[in-house]
This record gives sequence, C-alpha cells and structure tokens, in this order.
Amino acid sequence: MIIHRFDLQPSVLHQFIAELRNVNIQRDRMRFRRNLERVGEILSYEMSKKLQYHTKEITTPLSTKKVLLVQDEIVICSILRAGLALHQGILNYFDNANNAFISAYRKHLSECEFEILVEYLASPSLEDNILILADPMLATGRSFVNVYNSLKSLGTPKEIHLFAVIGSEQGLEYVQEHFPKEAHLWIATVDKKLDERSYIVPGLGDAGDLAFGEKMQS
Repeated sequence: MIIHRFDLQPSVLHQFIAELRNVNIQRDRMRFRRNLERVGEILSYEMSKKLQYHTKEITTPLSTKKVLLVQDEIVICSILRAGLALHQGILNYFDNANNAFISAYRKHLSECEFEILVEYLASPSLEDNILILADPMLATGRSFVNVYNSLKSLGTPKEIHLFAVIGSEQGLEYVQEHFPKEAHLWIATVDKKLDERSYIVPGLGDAGDLAFGEKMQS
C-alpha cells in the first residue's frame, strides 16, 4: 500500500485537525462536521494529482481555451455514519462522481472485544472505476477491510484509495496487510496507539457521535 500522510509538513490542515481534537471546539457539531469536510477537500485535492486527465477545448466569452479535465470515473463510498461529513468534502471536489454508502459498526461482545458488522450497502458497479473509501477514523483497520471485502462482488476497481482523518500505527499496518500493494491511503495524521477498547489515543473521540449525536450502544 502506498501511504500519503500530511502531518509531517506544516500546512493549514494542522489547524483543522487541532479543532477536531479540541474538546471545547468539538462541542460545536456543525463546526466539527465542517472540519471533517475541509479535511476531505484537502485529501481530494492531493489525490487529484494522481488521476488521469484529458484535454478538452472550451469556449469562453472572448475565445477558446484547451483545459485539462479528469478522465477517470470515480465512485465515493462512505462508511456510515461517521463518513458522511468526510464524504461531502470529497464530493465538493469530485462533484461528478457516483456515490456508494455502506454500514460498518462495532458489535460489542464484551467491554473490549467486538466484531465489525456490515449490514447495508447501496453502490453502483465498481468495475474499472476509481474507488474512494472514506472513514474518518482508522483505528484497528478492520472496518476498511470488512467493507472492502463486501464490495468485491461489485467489480474490480481500476484503483483503490482510502481516505481517513486520524489513524493509529496499528491500523495502518493492518490495512497494509489486507489491501493490494498498489492501493493508496490518504491520511491527515497518525497517532501511535490504541487504548484497551481499540480507540485511537490521543485521537478525538467517537467521530460519529461528535458529528451527529450519541447513539445507543449495540
């Protein structure tokens, strides 16, 4: 897997990540969602440099101009529900993309043990398309892997790109083991460890709850 992480050089992205982590600022759900959206926009811009383009001539009010336009067909697949705000940021930049949605959640077997269940999928064909899988938190990496396995019946993508905001080193190792070596991971920042419940430390908490409100535990 090819990893693109953006916490190793200074940029405005650090401001958005700081606000996402800050317990005082993250109480504002609208701002929390907007910051996830902003990160999605930045990752999309960086990823766009790897896409294929074709030249097209357009007409302006004064003349004509040859421009570069994205040639690839893109499918954005968000992992519900935390991925929705990140999805919007990606869609802001790839506004002609097709969209897919899939559920993946932790089914707790005990306080610290859980399995990842996938129960809902709505998606177009992925055959020969650029697939973007979006989930803000890459903790253990099992959600990304289970979702990827559930999508395999929909066709073979031309390329696979994972988008995440915060990941753990353990999660990065796990997706590297289970995704094709030519797949890409675009991630804003990486933390060192997981706690006993497999939450990223220092992380930011539960992204889905912070964006959309607390849920009943399953």
